[in-house]
This record gives sequence, C-alpha cells and structure tokens, in this order.
Amino acid sequence: MLKYVAAAGLVLVFGLGVARAEAPVFHPQTLVLKNIPPATGPAEALFNGRDLNDWTAWLGYRDPAVTYNAGGAKPIGLGGKGDIFTVVTEDGAPALRVSGETWGSLVHKGDFKNYHLRLEYKWSGKRYAPRLNDPENNGLLYHTHGAPGVVWGTWSRAVEFEIMTGSVGMVVPVGNGLQVDSSVAIDPSIIDPKQRFMAGAPKGSAVGNIALWNIENNFNADKPVGQWNTLDLYVFANHAVHVVNGVPVMEVWGICDKASDTAPCEPLMHGAIQLQSEGAETFFRNITIEPINSLPAIEAR
Repeated sequence: MLKYVAAAGLVLVFGLGVARAEAPVFHPQTLVLKNIPPATGPAEALFNGRDLNDWTAWLGYRDPAVTYNAGGAKPIGLGGKGDIFTVVTEDGAPALRVSGETWGSLVHKGDFKNYHLRLEYKWSGKRYAPRLNDPENNGLLYHTHGAPGVVWGTWSRAVEFEIMTGSVGMVVPVGNGLQVDSSVAIDPSIIDPKQRFMAGAPKGSAVGNIALWNIENNFNADKPVGQWNTLDLYVFANHAVHVVNGVPVMEVWGICDKASDTAPCEPLMHGAIQLQSEGAETFFRNITIEPINSLPAIEAR
C-alpha cells in the first residue's frame, strides 16, 4: 500500500515502509523530440515478412488467468509459432500476427545495443479472457535476457515499452529487482503507484514486482483500435526514449538488473527484442533496427 500526501504542489510518497522522495504533482506538457540521431549503419529488418525463423516462441499457462498465481501449474513452454504467432497478410502487406489467446513471448534471436527500433502495430479489437473487459494489451520488450518464461512462467526478463490502449509507452521493469529511473511526478488520477513521466521532474524509480512497478506515459498518443500506430524506441547503453506516433512519451535511464536478490543492480546495456501475447489480437509490421551513437532529446514546451 502506498500513501500520497500533497502539499504546495509536491507529494511525499510513502512506500515499502519509508518515504521514497518528494515529487511534484503531474501537470500536462507538450513534448517534442529534438536532435534525432542519424543512423550510423544500415537498417536491419527483424521481421522478414515470410516466416518466424529468426524468432523463438514461448507460451505460458493454458489458462492465462492463473499467470500471477499459478500454484502447481506448469507453463506450456517452447512453442506457439504457427498458432499464437503467425505470418499473415493484413491490409495487403505481410504482418506478424499475435493472437493473444494464450499468453507468451516471441523473442528475436539477435542481441542489440545502441539502436533505433521502429515498428508499426494495430489492434483488431479481438480480446480473450481474462482480459475481455480490459484494455487491449501487448508489449515491446527490450534488453531481453536470461531464460524464457522466468517471469511469471511466461516472459523473459526485460524492460517493457508498454503497448496497452491508453498507456502506450509506459515503462515496466519485467522481472524481480530489475530497475529503471525516470523523471517522475505523481498523478492522483491513475492507478497505484500513481507515477507518471514528466520532463524536468525529480528522479524516481520503478522496480520489477514491487509496489513501485511502473511509470506511466506522459501522454496518450495512440490511435483508436483498428488503426496502425508507429513506435520508435531509441536505446543507448542503459538509457532509452519511447516515442508513440511521433510524440515522445517516456525517457528512462539507469536500467539495471540483479543476478540474485542480494546482488547489486548492474547496468543492463544490451539484449534481445521481445514481443508479448497478452490477451488481445495484435498485428505488427515493418520492424526495423538501425545503429545510433546518441539519443534524441525531449523538449517540454
């Protein structure tokens, strides 16, 4: 349970038994992406439009409703290409279809650092239990590493660029103890921990699988269900910028992970690209990655 005490435009956040930090109350901003870095090499297509031979698939539980409380249930494991993850033609062009019916992950076999990744996605509107009445949900996960299915039997450890209606670009550390830092304000209108990215705000953190589990986007820039959206992810070392339809909505830095619960959090500088299946049919296309040697800047106007 977190408690928020507002005073003079600032909020004291009490969590895990201690006062975390003084944070401002969120106010809307107009954010602009500046100093976009040029590519320092050729672009690579991560989706070839023909097959999924460059990807490894893993499936969680036959009943996704048990994902966060599996008891003795075991995940399905390796598999899912050909049913949950398929190559289709959508709007006259090749697309990677994620059914969403069974939860799982599709991980590219490459290992990447210092890059600009771009993809397009859209929802079909089809959703499955246990998220029939929840927003469409998926995720672009970067700096993916470690064994498949180690997180909730379903995903690999990573940093998530959330793809969920109304929260596209939110950051979620996926895995116990995995941590990111950002400029954080408190928005009382959203779910706990009520953290939202605000350019220029003091540093705050999100840590995997604790109360401070996420930092919400600055602004909802996603298009309605059925329309294509463009995501740009800029990553340099353990620092990243999330962009939705040309609008910067998140900046994170200090990305780090622990080898064990008692180990120090070491900088996380590279990893694979992971796409989720999490309850909603999703189409992806034009997934490309190109090297960069700097990050763009976010300017608040």
